[in-house]
Amino acid sequence: GAVGMAARILHRLRHALGGEGGREERARDGGEAEDCPESSELEDDTEGLSTRLSGTLSFASHEDEDEEEEEEEEDGGAGEEPGELPEPTGEAAGPPGGSLLTRQLQELWRKSRSSLAPQRLLFEVTSASVVSERSSKYVLYTIYLIRSGQFDKAPATIARRYSDFERLNRRLRSRFGCDMAGIAFPRKRLRRNFTAETIAKRSRAFEQFLSHLHSIAEIRRSPEFLEFFFLQDLRAAQRLTCTGMYREALATWANACRLQERLGVCGSGRFLLTLAGLAVCHQELDELGEAHSCCEQALQLLEAQDSHPLLGPFLQAHVHLAWKVGKDKRRSEARLQGLQEAGLPLQQQPSLKECLIKEPLE
Repeated sequence: GAVGMAARILHRLRHALGGEGGREERARDGGEAEDCPESSELEDDTEGLSTRLSGTLSFASHEDEDEEEEEEEEDGGAGEEPGELPEPTGEAAGPPGGSLLTRQLQELWRKSRSSLAPQRLLFEVTSASVVSERSSKYVLYTIYLIRSGQFDKAPATIARRYSDFERLNRRLRSRFGCDMAGIAFPRKRLRRNFTAETIAKRSRAFEQFLSHLHSIAEIRRSPEFLEFFFLQDLRAAQRLTCTGMYREALATWANACRLQERLGVCGSGRFLLTLAGLAVCHQELDELGEAHSCCEQALQLLEAQDSHPLLGPFLQAHVHLAWKVGKDKRRSEARLQGLQEAGLPLQQQPSLKECLIKEPLE
């Protein structure tokens, strides 16, 4: 898995950075040292699998460059893609070019360790179960979203079936035709859908499919991609909150919150709604400290906004909860005062719970 790949990359880097030692070794082996096999490990002639899982730290040799893929790292990441570095050729291995390449590699390695590792998101199918309903039978795939380089105490999970992936694939292809051209998707089968072999191949293909989509910045930020992960949870949590099932709702809001954190969309309106859901459920379950923290987080996000429809409700909830748990409420009171002076009728402001119930989740 990841450890083996990291070991091979390190081994390859040692070759590249080792300079003299590496060249002597190549001379002893009689020719070029064998290419690192990390890409061949992912080659698979089965349906729907890309030959190379994008987003991994790969040092492409010249032969690989034909199968270039659209890959972009996170915005804060390294400026150059690892795949763009040329392999040391005969001339470049001489002193002037060689030391430059070594510096480039060292710099890249330093950057990739500091900024890329924690931001990379891994998609892992952890289980797949065959579900039989009255009129249909399907496989439900459970997928964990894991931040590489960080330990997640609570996992962010989704459970999706083939038709959900197929809908996402269709929607993305109609909007991002060029970017999607090189992305493989497992084709539909008429038979043998429930064999262990098919399920295992599809699990791996779905992991690659999501990783590949996530490596393209424009797709990664699109509502089609994002809402595939958390819209179902938001709808379910809203329904449970409305029917007074606060404990179940809380777990669903919390998973939606973790999904949005992993996907890096904690500034959106959906995320504020999620914090409202968490605050309401914690308050209803008499977990006032937790409810207060959710309001604090929301108000930090709303720091620069004076006209957001959730601002008044969050401020009022914050003042009430701060009073209950003995925390400072003066800042929120001053902000409410300012809104009132600017003409916002606070008496007519809906509560957070009313906002949740009324919000249509399309």
